[in-house]
Amino acid sequence: MAASSDTAAAAVPRAPAGRENPALLPAIREVSLHVDGMHCGACIAKVEGALAALPGVDQARANLTQGRVRIRWCDAGSGEPVSDWTAGQGSGDGFVAALRAAGYDASILVPESLPVRIAAEERELVRCMAVAGFAAANVMLLSLSIWTGHAEGMAAETRSLFHWFSALIALPALAWAGRPFFRSALKALRAGRTNMDVPIALAVTLAAGVSLWETIRGGPHAYFDSAIALLFFLLIGRFLDRRARRQAQSAAARLISLQDGRITVIGADGLPSQIPAAELAAGMKLAVAAGERLAADGIIRRGRSEIDASLMTGESAALPVEPGAAVHAGAVNLTGPIEVEVTAAGDGTVLADIVRLTEAAEQRKSDYVVLADRVSRLYAPAVHTLALLAFLGWILLGGMAWQQALLIAIAVLIVTCPCALGLAVPVVQVVATGRLLRRGVLVKSGDALERLAAADTVVFDKTGTLTLGASVLSNRNAIPEDALEAAASLAAASRHPLARALSAAAPNVPPAAAVAETPGCGLSLATADGEVRLGRADWCGIAEAPAGAGGDTALGSEIWLIRPGGAPVRFRFEDALRPDAARTVANLRDAGLRPMLLSGDRPDAVAAVAAAVGIEDWRGGCLPQDKLAVLDSLRDAGARVLMIGDGLNDAPALAAAHASISPSGAADIAQVAADIVFQSRSLQPVAEALTVARRAQALVRQNIGLAVGYNLFAVPLAVAGLVTPLVAALCMSGSSIVVVLNAIRLAGRTRRAAEATR
Repeated sequence: MAASSDTAAAAVPRAPAGRENPALLPAIREVSLHVDGMHCGACIAKVEGALAALPGVDQARANLTQGRVRIRWCDAGSGEPVSDWTAGQGSGDGFVAALRAAGYDASILVPESLPVRIAAEERELVRCMAVAGFAAANVMLLSLSIWTGHAEGMAAETRSLFHWFSALIALPALAWAGRPFFRSALKALRAGRTNMDVPIALAVTLAAGVSLWETIRGGPHAYFDSAIALLFFLLIGRFLDRRARRQAQSAAARLISLQDGRITVIGADGLPSQIPAAELAAGMKLAVAAGERLAADGIIRRGRSEIDASLMTGESAALPVEPGAAVHAGAVNLTGPIEVEVTAAGDGTVLADIVRLTEAAEQRKSDYVVLADRVSRLYAPAVHTLALLAFLGWILLGGMAWQQALLIAIAVLIVTCPCALGLAVPVVQVVATGRLLRRGVLVKSGDALERLAAADTVVFDKTGTLTLGASVLSNRNAIPEDALEAAASLAAASRHPLARALSAAAPNVPPAAAVAETPGCGLSLATADGEVRLGRADWCGIAEAPAGAGGDTALGSEIWLIRPGGAPVRFRFEDALRPDAARTVANLRDAGLRPMLLSGDRPDAVAAVAAAVGIEDWRGGCLPQDKLAVLDSLRDAGARVLMIGDGLNDAPALAAAHASISPSGAADIAQVAADIVFQSRSLQPVAEALTVARRAQALVRQNIGLAVGYNLFAVPLAVAGLVTPLVAALCMSGSSIVVVLNAIRLAGRTRRAAEATR
């Protein structure tokens, strides 16, 4: 990738204007940074705002899921005075310094280091959870004894001893296990800002501090259990967030892996040698064996074969190629060895173009902020201000001792802890995704169901989505048994997709010996009576194939069998529709979604499938950028698009759509780019996912209402001093339990709905 490198800034000179000196012209540069400490929508706004305020920055787009930010800036020409800022700009160090000044750790993004970094973060969180959970369980046992003792007249000395035991367990655990929150809060405060970790760290610290003070002076109450239990549950949430980010790794990185490894090149002396794919350059000659994937774009100079370009174009049929034909990186050579002269490698290939489109689409999605995170912009300052006002108010107006006033402030911080609000969305997602998982539907993105529920337009790919993506013999009943056996015996010797489909139609036929394969043409066998051929119509000597040149039909492909003294036999293959494709399209239309079909396949094949499933709005021959352009126009028109696709050429559209779904048999990159993956030959899971998503959103709104109602009820009581930190912790936990119980109703609803549809 030239203009989107993750490891270095790349310059793209602007076109000359007028009579300006080209040496003084500005250039557009890009760089990607890894950013630690982004946890919510407010963090995105602060990161982007800090970068956008820098001189020359054209655009800064943060991706919360991947913890990265991409920056485009205008680099002034050589006539611009060099400052400390511009000196560090070219390498990205200036942006790193700006983000660190804003309270976020940043570094130049090295894609290879991301899995290691994320795995290290997960291990730290697991260790912190283990320590906090162990401490919380033991402190809670001691607290139960203390609570019982309050009712049964426990001696003050015994109660104080239990408080000291609780302190010895809780304080070291809080100091060690709370590091993820404490570090984040300290960085924010040093930068003169707040985030959601600040009130959490403050409440935990104050609760522990006051509890220690109460323990030292022999007071009746300590709140070590509340502090350590709160920390334990918050660590669980942070760990789940990190795990989701790891699973949502960049689709572009997976694309690049298609070109990894070593490849065979033909030197000037005609001898083959192996070099790393990264060293490929235009003008080199590649030796591509049958079954290998092309590592560069080029022109075939020697050999005939057929290639599988379905990942790139969506075309289901194998494409015959011969000397002079253009081929692209990512395609698979199927039948015979070929020699390819490289015309573009690395950043210049079509595959690299798809990488850039996919990355750009992923960055677009970063604008979306989940419902719970939207509250974070006002939450931290509002809670801090309220707690401070309660503390000062009781001291100045109520004449209360500072210890008691501080306990009221802590109660305010705890009672307003956004646990219920934070659970309002995730707990519904957990129930909904768990239910869908049992139905073979995997939800990969945290806000996928929210976006799916809002969709009003559904765009289908054809091959592998509405169809099963595998050729099957469609005219089996019209073929004589002896002809089928003869053809299957030849087909068993080939790896061609149509040959495999033919072999599958007659699995018990033994393979013939001494079968010769002519790449791009077919199979032949010399017999005593003459030559038997199975392959293309023109190669078999059939002048006019009913389906046209090459033997392609509207719904699939065909090959021919000729035998000495026998009539030609045609074998037709079709990419069969998914069994309930038409019904699913109708169900989605009844649910209020407008169906469309975009495919890279031939227009006649697309038209046939569109008619079969009842889609009136369709387009064939679409390249990846064409699909992306259609989605852009739909979005500009106000549509919220659900994209359903399975191929490499669908990856940019899947990443750019408002929501996206892919079948489990899809290309690896499509599954990575999609929000939801379903495992079934049926399309019914798509409609079911939509139903669950809409019901989940209704429960999310109810949970938000419950959480807000709890705060409207509990906060005034806490400010009035009617709630102790212990009661505040119980109220906070109670509100969370109510939210969870409300969300669990979704599982029962969905189960009854599923049973009703059987």
